[in-house]
Amino acid sequence: MQCFKNAKAVSDIQLNDRAFHYGDGCFTTARIVEGQIEMQVRHIERLQSACQALQLRADLVTIPMTLAHLPKATGTLKIVISRGVGQRGYSLPSQEADVWLFFYPQPCTPFSPQLIQSDVLKLRLGHTMPALVGIKTLNRLEQVMLKAEADTRGLTEALVLDSHDYIVEGISSNCFLKLKDIWVTPELGYNGVHGIMRAEILMRMQQQGIACQQRAVHVDELAQLNSLFFCNALSAMKIVDQFAGQSLDSAACEALFSQLQLNQMT
Repeated sequence: MQCFKNAKAVSDIQLNDRAFHYGDGCFTTARIVEGQIEMQVRHIERLQSACQALQLRADLVTIPMTLAHLPKATGTLKIVISRGVGQRGYSLPSQEADVWLFFYPQPCTPFSPQLIQSDVLKLRLGHTMPALVGIKTLNRLEQVMLKAEADTRGLTEALVLDSHDYIVEGISSNCFLKLKDIWVTPELGYNGVHGIMRAEILMRMQQQGIACQQRAVHVDELAQLNSLFFCNALSAMKIVDQFAGQSLDSAACEALFSQLQLNQMT
């Protein structure tokens, strides 16, 4: 792993950094191929939107400056915005936020569909402060606990409900369901993350004239489930072929993957 802070290589973090004490910041995780971030515009827009909502003053120009140090990099890139060093207490410090880049080298091949088994988790999500809905903040304790349950049950990904029995997303992914032959994705009005790949898929579906509803989806509607897949910026489509012990139509997901050309990202 290589780490950069404000475009300079570093190997440690200050003990009074607010990212450590309060999870005070946001992040995005992307694939990087030959020094180029896939869907870079979407990732930068996500960070800009999150910084505005969180009142973070971050110089995102340091991102391309850092990439100049990684001209042939291929792997995973995690970009973290921390409010930086501050005094004890919740009051906002006056300095600009710090932009951290963590590079994890690994081979990156074109996306291809992955088949997995899945189910519904027992742990639930609560509603998020409205101003924070959709933002990928550094506070991911909910996902840590959800992943712990999934690992115990031998699940790679799983559907997560809120406290009112509505489907929100996966553990680290968004989800698309085919209910009565209609594609649906939860609207994420009260919780969840506005994912990069979710936005890309919705745009491509619209361009191809493929109908997809964005609405609240109650757990009872799973009785009408035909197909299901999960998606995020590191995995375009994890197709569920077995859900709660029942077989699903994975061919419909594979056909959608091909039609949307999800193996091609820029």
